[in-house]
Amino acid sequence: MFAPASGLGVFDRESGERQIALEYLAEAWNEAEEDGVQSGSLAHASLFAALATLVKMHGDEAAADLVAMLPDRIRSGEYNLDKILQ
Repeated sequence: MFAPASGLGVFDRESGERQIALEYLAEAWNEAEEDGVQSGSLAHASLFAALATLVKMHGDEAAADLVAMLPDRIRSGEYNLDKILQ
């Protein structure tokens, strides 16, 4: 299950509205899993929806620049919900 409250560090400090949005997404995610939708399918659909929205809002280049930064952010644990921040 998707638990947005743990390990968000920078994300939840950046914007109260983003935290609220993440809570809505977590609720929808959990409901979909309860209905039998696999986590992998939810993740792929979520990434597609997020990237399509970013491209629409900011254009291809800006979205591509954001995606290009993701490997380092992922490797540093920024998206690891199991990571305990002190």
